[in-house]
Amino acid sequence: MPHVRIRGERSMSGSGCRNYRSSIGRRAFLGAGVGGGLGIGSLGLASDGVVDLDGVPRDTAVIQYWLNGAASHFETYDPKPDAPLGIRSPFHPIATNVPGTFLCESLPLHAKLMDKVTLIRSVHHDNSDHQHGMHWCQTGHDAKANGVNPFKKSSHASSGCLVSMVRGSNHPGMPPYVFMGYPLDNQGPHRMYPHRGAYLPARFNPMEILIKRTGDGKHPAQDKDFVVRSLSPAGGLSRETFVQRRELLARFEKIRGDADPVATASWSSFHDSAFNLVAGEKTGTAFDLEQEDEATRRRYGHHRAGQSALLARRLVERGVTFVTLIDPGVGLSSSGWDFHKTLEAHTKTASPPMDLAITTLINDLHERGLAKKVLVVVWGEFGRTPKINGNGGRDHWANVQSVMLAGGNYRHGQVIGSSNAKGEVPHDRPLWPYDVVATMYHHLGIDPRFTPITGATRTRPLLERGEVISELL
Repeated sequence: MPHVRIRGERSMSGSGCRNYRSSIGRRAFLGAGVGGGLGIGSLGLASDGVVDLDGVPRDTAVIQYWLNGAASHFETYDPKPDAPLGIRSPFHPIATNVPGTFLCESLPLHAKLMDKVTLIRSVHHDNSDHQHGMHWCQTGHDAKANGVNPFKKSSHASSGCLVSMVRGSNHPGMPPYVFMGYPLDNQGPHRMYPHRGAYLPARFNPMEILIKRTGDGKHPAQDKDFVVRSLSPAGGLSRETFVQRRELLARFEKIRGDADPVATASWSSFHDSAFNLVAGEKTGTAFDLEQEDEATRRRYGHHRAGQSALLARRLVERGVTFVTLIDPGVGLSSSGWDFHKTLEAHTKTASPPMDLAITTLINDLHERGLAKKVLVVVWGEFGRTPKINGNGGRDHWANVQSVMLAGGNYRHGQVIGSSNAKGEVPHDRPLWPYDVVATMYHHLGIDPRFTPITGATRTRPLLERGEVISELL
């Protein structure tokens, strides 16, 4: 098994990553001064630790569209109109542009581009808890099997963080991994653990950006002023003034450098990277949706789902390698896609923005010639129970879920696998989350059997199990 060593690394404890939320605390950054600093992990910038791999394509990327809280496969990609009453959806199936393939009527725009995507209806794992399910899908590993409580830490790094380590960004100055959105239900910092780097050096954590929190997710017009708060200078500070302050700080760094040139060089390298994210022309504009014309923004939809998808496209177009985008479902202060009750009403609220955002993203990537370079993966932490409960909702169900893939220079217009007649378990071609993750790595030119060495004693492959989904090739 091949090994990849991260240059210059020392041993680290298993806790590895830091417990924090937003990527760049604006006041913390702007007020850092000569004596202050930020952990490099808050940016997720891969610097000298990035592994150089021969033959790895440098222009491919992944957008992971995460259905936060776990959407029902019945009400999205795997309708069961012939199932018994109490199992079948209150919604009807609709035909798509691929003969014989049907979707839930909640996704009419999806139905028009099934020739550009692949549906996988047979992914499953063994834990119906949100935290464990996220760990399964974000890392490709079972936390429980590794003796780890994912509410306290992750046993493995997320796929995005490992991509950050192995690949780095596709363009200098851009972060390799960006995470945008909020954890489910604001239930605490542990919700972010599966998305972070676990035992990896903190600099490989994602750049976490929070979207301006206006509205409740139910009123699209309220999200018209969608901005990335993490990259906005504090207090209305202009970019010109910000640059002037950086020049002043550079003078202090020179004075300090005379006393300790080695330490100052290390700090300056980090500080320059952080500064370029906030003030750099190319990087700053990548995060600025006002650079898009109004017609494009309206095409994606003036809601969190649509504007997040548009931002994801801008980021991969400009050099970010891996983006995780959180779809808010029924709202940030509610339950995402976790519809334990009032399934029908919640689906009517959450599906239209998601339907528009995903289909516009896929079509836009095709129009821009990026479809083969960018793999879009749409999924959540598990599926939902076949039986509709007494509150008119569906509960957690890890026994089967649906995943949608688009782009990535793969063969599309097909359905891989199936669930049984009641949508309970895989009927054929059972797949695991690690197979989906292995396919992401494959698209990025990364061998999932590579074993990074992050310290003198810690070695583990990116994936212990999992194969590229062969029907895509």
